[in-house]
Amino acid sequence: MTSEAGIDAGINSAPEAGNLSRAGDLFQLLRDGQARTRAELAVTTGLARSTIASRIDALIGSGLVGPAGEASSSGGRPPSRFAFNPAARVVLAVDVGATHVIVAVTDLGGNVLAEQRLRQEVAEGPDAVLGRVVAAGRELLAEAGREPGDLAGIGIGLPGPVEHASGKPVKPPIMPGWDGFDVVSYVQRSLPVPVLVDNDVNIMALGERTAYWPDHQNFLFIKVATGIGAGIISSGQLQRGANGTAGDLGHVRVPRGDDVLCRCGNHGCLEALASGPAVARQLQAQGLEASTGGDVLRLVGEGNLQAIQALRQAGRDVGDVLATVVNLLNPSMIIIGGSVGEAGEHLVAGIREVVYRRSLPLATTHLRIGISMAGQRAAVLGASQMVTQHVLSPAVIEATLQAAG
Repeated sequence: MTSEAGIDAGINSAPEAGNLSRAGDLFQLLRDGQARTRAELAVTTGLARSTIASRIDALIGSGLVGPAGEASSSGGRPPSRFAFNPAARVVLAVDVGATHVIVAVTDLGGNVLAEQRLRQEVAEGPDAVLGRVVAAGRELLAEAGREPGDLAGIGIGLPGPVEHASGKPVKPPIMPGWDGFDVVSYVQRSLPVPVLVDNDVNIMALGERTAYWPDHQNFLFIKVATGIGAGIISSGQLQRGANGTAGDLGHVRVPRGDDVLCRCGNHGCLEALASGPAVARQLQAQGLEASTGGDVLRLVGEGNLQAIQALRQAGRDVGDVLATVVNLLNPSMIIIGGSVGEAGEHLVAGIREVVYRRSLPLATTHLRIGISMAGQRAAVLGASQMVTQHVLSPAVIEATLQAAG
């Protein structure tokens, strides 16, 4: 397993022009997909053409760089251009939710090549869930016309706290049997490639930001579903905290919830008031048929006033917590996602109402609050990105080339 620092280094991985001592460093200049000639790379980097040529040849040999046409010529043979080849390898990206598993095969550019969504209770335990993940992964590789040997790595998001350095869940509240389970070793017994594991909302933040908001360096992704959590990107870096629990908004106390017991044992937690099942319980108490977040959204879609009011109040409760977060972290973008969040305009309206009223004016001057554009794919896009940040990092590329040589 790799270190957290090594993975996070890929978020802003383009090297300075004077720091290109290895082929792995030179490769970072080509990751933007722009085609360049050897001469253009020599001018950009200040390296000798012979040095550029040897490093490009090594990268071409790995398949990560390929020909991309010819440049215009002022006379003689036109020079060849080279560019990053995202089809060289593939990634298995996995989103494990409370009641679902999404497995996708992507290329190294994050393009989804094949995908499967499965009904699966995470509470059935790691053997059942990961067994289905491995089986689905093999099926999808075949569907995409790829072999297990084409796999660069596997990224997995889990709905609970994860010790990122080891990939082991840490006392996850809705995942019986998962505490301390060696997810990496289990998966590698069937697919012996790098396996990276993180909390699902962290990878949702990574996927959403990379795909749609790359210019926002201070970014929050809020998942509202069976649980509530936040993925925090600050100064371009994903923040996990000391033990992987950064962003656990679901168990922050909300003032109006003193008499509401949460499954964690405390009273007044945000999740016990504003998650999909929590809002459904409130509607049940009013005589409506609702047991899940999906039922709440169905009632809202039918124009049920009680459901609309309950979802709006849930948004206000989330906003109460986010107002403090905005004052502390000063993000420029907050994206609301998850099965309830991405479909809940009334929820987002309640969040905006409180955040803009309660946060400091300076903190909200340029703040945008919106609904996820990646939707149900946010986590698999993030899982893919987590893997490519690692496997395409300068150190790993260099080690790969040395091993091949």
